Amino acid sequence: MADHDLSSPLLPPQPSDSPHLVLIVTDNDSGQRSSSIQSHNHHHQNNSGSFNNNHSSHLNHNSRNPFEFLGSDGLSVPGVSTIDPFLNNTPDIEGAYELLKILVCLPIAVARLVLFGVCLLLGFIATKLALLGWKDKHNPMPRWRSRLMWVTRICARCILFAFGYQWIKRKGKPAPREIAPIVVSNHVSYIDPIFYFYELFPTIVAAESHDSTPFVGTIIRAMQVIYVNRFLQSSRKQAVNEIKRKASCNRFPRVLLFPEGTTTNGNVIISFQLGAFIPGYAIQPVIVRYPHVHFDQSWGHISLAKLMFRMFTQFHNFMEVEYLPIVSPLDNWKENPAHFAKRTSFAIATALNVVQTFHSYGDLMLLMKASQSKQEKPSSYMVEMSMVESLFHISSLEAVDFLDKFLSMNPDPSGRVKFHDFLRVMRLRTCTISEEIFGFIDVEKNGSITFKQFLYGSAHVMKQPLFRQTCELAFSNCSDGGDGQISKEQLGDIIRLAIPDLDDDEIHELFKLFGPDGDGRVSKDNFMSCLRKNPLLIVLFAPCLVRTGSSEAGDRMLQEIV
Repeated sequence: MADHDLSSPLLPPQPSDSPHLVLIVTDNDSGQRSSSIQSHNHHHQNNSGSFNNNHSSHLNHNSRNPFEFLGSDGLSVPGVSTIDPFLNNTPDIEGAYELLKILVCLPIAVARLVLFGVCLLLGFIATKLALLGWKDKHNPMPRWRSRLMWVTRICARCILFAFGYQWIKRKGKPAPREIAPIVVSNHVSYIDPIFYFYELFPTIVAAESHDSTPFVGTIIRAMQVIYVNRFLQSSRKQAVNEIKRKASCNRFPRVLLFPEGTTTNGNVIISFQLGAFIPGYAIQPVIVRYPHVHFDQSWGHISLAKLMFRMFTQFHNFMEVEYLPIVSPLDNWKENPAHFAKRTSFAIATALNVVQTFHSYGDLMLLMKASQSKQEKPSSYMVEMSMVESLFHISSLEAVDFLDKFLSMNPDPSGRVKFHDFLRVMRLRTCTISEEIFGFIDVEKNGSITFKQFLYGSAHVMKQPLFRQTCELAFSNCSDGGDGQISKEQLGDIIRLAIPDLDDDEIHELFKLFGPDGDGRVSKDNFMSCLRKNPLLIVLFAPCLVRTGSSEAGDRMLQEIV
């Protein structure tokens, strides 16, 4: 930024009214994705639509970017993706044929259920015997124990038979373990790992929660599973080290990963996690298909019990497995893992003849959160989290927290929030600043915002390089008492510099937002946490950043900002 003295305003002057020419260029490589970031002119747009509240005329004219003092040059939000990677295409039983088939297959379903239970029990007993007395689980399983696991593997094939997979079509064959120690596959159903258990008996990477699953937890322990907590960086790093260690030793089974991190409906490939690609070993991609007419076998939004019942009541369920050519890292093992993953996902998507998207497991978390809150269109709350994480470096858990706040704004059936509901949750009143904040997010200028716009706007503000410094300086100016705490009166004095006519009740509501402990004081940790959860409120402290009489530390920080 330009040089300023400490008495000059921090907020820059109004931007010029000159129109901008925006060119949208599509890159051929990134065109593989289902959606792309589009540029928008957010300072000057024609108002398209009308407001359904009393403040439409004010909002239409407040297009100034209130976050320019942080270095923001405007907000761009991609269009809404129409693809739902987790949607099961036949969630309900429809048609006379399907109903008749279920009635005919009910006796068969009972026999299949019995076969499933017997096989699961026998496999569990064989696995317990194979694990009995084995304590050195850091090293490969002894050969005689692995041979005993063949009983469980045969039981797994019988379980597939019970689910209606009397025959499974295969194309290609597994590469030797010495050539491709890591196998990656798309993930459509819980049937996938059962098949791979029978076919390859690999070491798998699984969530820690699977260990406590009855029967299944014991069986996957025999596969020398690599547990990972996807939300802990230390756990992910340890899992990558284990993948590398086991892939490098031919005495271990090959390592199997589902890099999408969750099941999809098989009609798209979502973003890959990098755990399989960081070690730098050759990888064999494998694809699974479930051709169907009346019954989509993907897990999707369907409960496990319902999915099992539908499988038991089909004459036959089709499954195809294709082993693809090996994908090796380029440049003698020095290829970037992200590029390695991109090449592999492209190979899988091409073989499946499906599109690739920026969705990830985080989108499934958002989808489930919206479903639990009884939203009419829960899929409209997905934001393609892989893109969001790449652009703004926020986690899926943080995105879910933002969705919590957005849902408290009472979105309409289409998933949009009006201005007055936005103000209610943000504890603001109608004024120039609140209109500018809302106008900043409302990139379409139609008087309502989507969750994607709210998330992008909040994350955009947090990403600005001066955001954290500004938060710290704001706290320093608020806590002039020197005790490292902010009282309600101090907070009110600072916020009234931005909104002069706030009454005591409105200040009290804002103070409760910053001080959840209810002890009448706001600590620095609470202050910083509140602004991270509500980054749009940082604009309330912009006027205090040029206030004279700040502490020496605050002055130094202000010099860095300006």
